Amino acid sequence: MGKIVNKHDFVEIRRKIKSENKKIVLCHGVFDLLHPGHIQHFQEAKTQGDILVVSVTDAQYVRKGPGRPYFNNEQRLRSLEAIECIDYVILSSEYTVNDIVKIVQPDLYVKGAEYQIAEKDITGKISEEIELVRKYGGDIYFTNGEVFSSTKLINKVFPVFSDETKRYLNVFKKKYDMDRIQQYINAMKELNVLVVGDVIIDDYVFCSIQGLMSKNNGYSARFLKEEKYLGGSIAIAKHLAEFCPNVSLMSIVGCENDVNQSIDSMCKGIKLKLIRSESFSTIIKKRYVEPDDKRKDLSKIFVINNLSQDMKIGNNLLEKFHQQLELEIVKYDAVFLCDFGHGLIDEKAMQIIEERAKKLILNCQTNSSNYGRNLITKYTKADFFSVDEKELQIAFGDYTKTQEEQLYRLAKKLNAQGWLTKGSKGATSITGSELVDCPALVLDVVDTIGAGDAFYSMAGLMTAAGASVEAGMFMGNVAGALASN
Repeated sequence: MGKIVNKHDFVEIRRKIKSENKKIVLCHGVFDLLHPGHIQHFQEAKTQGDILVVSVTDAQYVRKGPGRPYFNNEQRLRSLEAIECIDYVILSSEYTVNDIVKIVQPDLYVKGAEYQIAEKDITGKISEEIELVRKYGGDIYFTNGEVFSSTKLINKVFPVFSDETKRYLNVFKKKYDMDRIQQYINAMKELNVLVVGDVIIDDYVFCSIQGLMSKNNGYSARFLKEEKYLGGSIAIAKHLAEFCPNVSLMSIVGCENDVNQSIDSMCKGIKLKLIRSESFSTIIKKRYVEPDDKRKDLSKIFVINNLSQDMKIGNNLLEKFHQQLELEIVKYDAVFLCDFGHGLIDEKAMQIIEERAKKLILNCQTNSSNYGRNLITKYTKADFFSVDEKELQIAFGDYTKTQEEQLYRLAKKLNAQGWLTKGSKGATSITGSELVDCPALVLDVVDTIGAGDAFYSMAGLMTAAGASVEAGMFMGNVAGALASN
């Protein structure tokens, strides 16, 4: 057996090592670009025990930025295997090191000196990792070698950003350092947040186009697989819950068993304040898509939804929703209103939210089922808003005005600050008369659906925590870039 082993095989290896009273030392990381700091780190770690195990984060769980990891799993595993002082190399299949700690059960978990002060760990995970290691009888050790940054080295040698993006980042980092961003992220944890809006189930049917039908002008396709995701207001709530432990969701859903089981199982940590009714059908949007193995993106073929023709909800249901909304809304620091134009947010709901929300973060979406009928201009006030180019264009129906003029006009009408998302062109923030542009942080994407929701969630939460709309825009762009990949 070589140095590279899987988790299952290491269980037996560990038993043998322990039976020989040998001490296991564990190092964990992405190890995308090996440098002298890594070698010093491994060598010092090996002196603390008998067997050195190094675990590597699977590429699909790496969150180091666009184009990362630069080297694939096989390349990173083989590079570590070639280092003499390392005894075993294992691939970790989670965002955290938890799966590896449970399997390896190290006597010592070794991290670099930069992790010694938990408050400066931007991942926020080191304390949890130490606690888990100690649960299995181990302890922590910090090496003293010179600290290098693989991320900085890779960004310098293998740049992933355009010249425009690099110029923007150089200006932005002079205004906001990481400590300041971290302060806002910490402040998010103290917020009590309510999400209001339609629950939508996004059903993806993956297929392979075989050609046109022989007797009709339609496609013939071979079924590959089907995946369902929680969309609409639930997607927003899930984004927010990643940073804020106090998120509630208010909406109306049907009583479909499979839908409700998915909602209950996948929304743990979110306080569900859902009105469930037999007379209502949960909105399902089924997208037929064809994956491109070379480009890693998805081609949309067509979409089917189960929306009613008039998109109306029964008066009794809406009245119950209004009563709950009026009773609950004053308890929250910020309300994220996700108006998808499917009937839930009527004039009464709008009135309650506008009058009683302490801080309103508004997103009013245009889609094929409500085009031209769900305009953000139906609102009279907000604190922050997020629109895309099409939503801004049709808001006033005036095609003689520039995009900037329309954005000024919308901000003035709502008496709010906000953001205009522009896809591959990035985003623009508006505060009073000041416009600030932020370029897109990635251009190679898999699926842009959901990127706008991620932007809105993160940008809104940042401003709710006290950040400027410019800082919110930057973090929203980061979230959108991750979501689109």
